Amino acid sequence: MFIRFVAAAAFAAFALIASVSQPALAVEDDGIVKFKSAYDMQETIKRIKKDVADKGIMFFDEIDQSKLAADAGVKLLPSTLLVFGNPPLGTLFLTSDPDAGLDWPVRLLVYQDAKGDVWVAYTDFAWIAKRHGITNRDKEFNMASEVISSITSTVKPK
Repeated sequence: MFIRFVAAAAFAAFALIASVSQPALAVEDDGIVKFKSAYDMQETIKRIKKDVADKGIMFFDEIDQSKLAADAGVKLLPSTLLVFGNPPLGTLFLTSDPDAGLDWPVRLLVYQDAKGDVWVAYTDFAWIAKRHGITNRDKEFNMASEVISSITSTVKPK
């Protein structure tokens, strides 16, 4: 009976440790949230940019990485980086840690793989908070997470 108890306790401890060390399904160990878009490249970019504009979020830039690669003589599948943000919200993270400026404004990558599937990727806000040790902006990080979820919902498969 004692051996069964010890074995059960050891299994429970292992399960607890394993569950804590596993990232959420949508977030990789490196903090990347990634999903397949329901649309082609141009429509995905168009929908994201429209939703950003409709929300009154500042759009900073659209960087066609595959064009930059082609201009440098490098072949790259379609890849576009969208940069946007809300300075009154995003700059609060920099007041907690100036190094957080490495992750702000928001960058959202839209790219196509060799099979023709279009993917959307961005850095998880909880991961950014952890990366920079920011513990005094939970409300703001939650708001940023809600906004990016809303924006990306416009291209997620139904």
